[in-house]
Amino acid sequence: MTMKRLLFSILLLPSLLIGQHSLSGEFSPAEDFTYAFLYHATPSGTEYVDKAQLDSEGKFQMTLDSIINPGIYKIVYAIPAEENYFDFIYNGKESVAFKFDLETGVEFTNSNENKLWTSYIKSMDMVNRTLSNFYIQKSTDKAAFMEIVNTMDNTQKAYEENSKGMLTESLVRANKPYIPNQYEDLSTYARNLKSNYLKHVDFSNTLLQSSDFLIERVLAYVFGMTTNTTDSVYKENVDSLMNNIGEGNLKIKTVLFEMIWQQFKQMGNTELTNYVADTYLLQLANQTNQEELIEEINIFKNTSVGNKAPNFDLQISKDGGTINTSLHDLYLTDKYLLIFWSSTCGHCMDELPKIKSYLASHPEVTVIAFGMEDEDSNWETVIKQFPDFIHVLGIGKWDNLTSDLYGVEATPSYFVLDKDKTIIKKPYDFDALKTFLK
Repeated sequence: MTMKRLLFSILLLPSLLIGQHSLSGEFSPAEDFTYAFLYHATPSGTEYVDKAQLDSEGKFQMTLDSIINPGIYKIVYAIPAEENYFDFIYNGKESVAFKFDLETGVEFTNSNENKLWTSYIKSMDMVNRTLSNFYIQKSTDKAAFMEIVNTMDNTQKAYEENSKGMLTESLVRANKPYIPNQYEDLSTYARNLKSNYLKHVDFSNTLLQSSDFLIERVLAYVFGMTTNTTDSVYKENVDSLMNNIGEGNLKIKTVLFEMIWQQFKQMGNTELTNYVADTYLLQLANQTNQEELIEEINIFKNTSVGNKAPNFDLQISKDGGTINTSLHDLYLTDKYLLIFWSSTCGHCMDELPKIKSYLASHPEVTVIAFGMEDEDSNWETVIKQFPDFIHVLGIGKWDNLTSDLYGVEATPSYFVLDKDKTIIKKPYDFDALKTFLK
C-alpha cells in the first residue's frame, strides 16, 4: 500500500467509527426476556432487520449499519409480536439506548429524537388531564379554563420549536390539539375537538404512515370521540375520515380502511363491516391489486347474515345406509346449525357436548358438524359421541375449500341457517347460540 493510500485510510477510520451508531437496551426483569427483534416499519407493514440475544442482565447491543435508513422502527420482545413491541425513531445521526420494564414500559436513555417525543407526549397528557378534571368538576371558571388552554398552547409551540429539523417534528405537528380562544362548555369543546382532530395530520407523510401514531389517531377518531355509537354516527365518522385524507394516498387509505373494516368485523357489526367494504375498501383493494384482501372481503359478504350459505356436499344416514346430497338439498327441519370444529380443538370438545344436550329439546334444529381435520382416525372416534349430528369430514383443516368459503378463522365457528339455508345468525359461542334460540 502506498503512503498516500495508507494516510487516507488512517484519516478515514475515525470518521467511520464516529459515523457508526448502535441500538442498545436493557430489559427487566431479565429472566422474562430472551431476544430482541428489530423491524423497520413501513406504510404497508414491517421488514425484519436483525435480532440480538439478551445476556444474563437482560442487556443487548446491535450495530445500526449505514444502510439502515432513518424512520420508525419496532422492537419486538415476546410473542405474539403484534402485542409485545414498542416503536422508536432512528434518524441516522445518533445511537439509541433504552430501558424497558414490564410494569413501567420503555424509557429512552439516549436519543434526542425519542426523548423529546416521549417528553412531549407526557407533557400534553398532563395538560389534557387537567382540562378533563376541569370538566369533571363542572367548573365554569373562565379564567381557570383559559389558563389551562394557554398552557396547552405554550407547550405545543415550545415542542414545535424544539423539534425543528428533527423527524419528531412531523409527529409533534400532527398531534397539535384543538386550542379554544375562549371559554367553551363541555359539549362545545367536544364537538370542536372532534372536528379538528385530524386537521394537522399529513396523511402523505411516510413517517406518519409508518407509525402507530397514525393508526391510534384514526381509531380514536372513528371509534372513540363520542359516546354515541349508533351506526349512523359510525358511518359519518368513516365518511369524514375519507374526506380528511383527501385525494391520492391509495396505499395508506387501504391500510387504514382495512383496519376499520376488521374492527367492525370483530365487533360483530355486519352492516358497518359491509358498508366500509362496499363504499371504500373493495375499490381501494382493487386499485392496489390486493387479491387476498378482495377475496377476504367477498367471503365475508357472501357469508353475512341474510345471504344464502355456500353449498357443499354431504352424506346423511337413512334406513341403515347413506345418501349423497348437499346442504342446499336438505329439507329436514326449520333450522340448521352448521358448526366448523376439530377433534383436536379443546374448546370444541368442551362446547359440542353442551350443544348436544341443549338441542335435545330443540328438535326443530338439525346440526351439521363440519370436522376440519388433518387426518380422519381421531375424528371417526369422536363423532361416535354425537350420533344425531350430520357429520362432514374436511381433510386439509385450514386449507379446506369449504371452510375457506365460509371464512372460518377459528374453531368452533357457528352459522344458524333457516329452512332455505339462508344465514340468520353467526353466534360467537354456545352462550350466544342459546340466547338466539330462546
